[in-house]
Amino acid sequence: MVGAGPGAADLLTFRAARAIAEADIVIWAASLVQREVLEHAREDARVLDSAGMALEDVLTVYEEARRDGLRVARVHSGDPSLWGGTQEQVDRCRELGIAVEIIPGVSSFSAVAALAGRELTIPEVAQSVILTRLGGGKTPMPPGEEVREFARHGTTMALFLSAARSGQLAAELLEGGYPTGTPVIIAYQVTWPEELLLHCTVGTLEETVKEHRLWKHTLFLVGPALSASGTRSHLYHPGHFHGFRRADPAARRALRATRTGDA
Repeated sequence: MVGAGPGAADLLTFRAARAIAEADIVIWAASLVQREVLEHAREDARVLDSAGMALEDVLTVYEEARRDGLRVARVHSGDPSLWGGTQEQVDRCRELGIAVEIIPGVSSFSAVAALAGRELTIPEVAQSVILTRLGGGKTPMPPGEEVREFARHGTTMALFLSAARSGQLAAELLEGGYPTGTPVIIAYQVTWPEELLLHCTVGTLEETVKEHRLWKHTLFLVGPALSASGTRSHLYHPGHFHGFRRADPAARRALRATRTGDA
C-alpha cells in the first residue's frame, strides 16, 4: 500500500518509489495521482487503473499475485491512513495470508499548508489540528463527529471531501463558534498543474467555492492560525534547555518570568 502524496510525482518518498519499481503489478488511482508516478514502474509491469475496479476486483488481483509469487504496489493518493479505503484491503489480505506493508505519503493538508506558507500550530494561537469531513455524503459520520462540534474547539481544522456542500459547511463552522472573519484557505488540486489556492473567510466560504465552481479535489483549512504571526517558540529560545543544549542563565530567568506572568 503506497502513499503517493497529493499528486506530484516528486513528492513520493524514496521508499514509495522503490516499492513501485520493484512491483510486478501496479494498481494506481489515475484520477488522483499524476501519471509521472508510473515512471518508477518497470517496463514489463502490469499497470491497472483502480478507477474502474471494485474492492472485489482488486482482491482478485492480490490473490492471483499470491498464487504466482508476484509483488503488487497499490498506489493510493495522499496518505493511506486517511480516507484511503486501505483497512478493508489490509484486513482481507491478512485473512488470505498475504503480507502487507503500508508506506506513508504526504497528506494533501500538509501540501496545502506548505504551498500557503503557513504553520498550522502557532504557539498560543492553535496547538491542535482536526482532520475531518462534512457529514451528509455517501459515508455517514459517527455520532459526535459533526463539523459544528469540532468547530467549538476554535483551533485549526482541515476539511476533506466537503466542497459539494459548501453552504452546509459554512453554516456548521459558524454554528460551532468560528467568527465570520475567521481565515479560510481553499485548495484545489494542489501540486497538480491546475492547482488553485484561494484565501477567504468563513463568512465568504460558500460564495468563493461557488464562484470557482469547486466540488471535488478540494480541501479547506480553517482557523485563526492561518493569519496569526509566528510567536516565539520556547524550543529555540536561548533560555530553553534540552539534552543537546544548555540554557543561557539570564535568558532562562526571563523565560520563566513570562511563564509566571512576572515579566
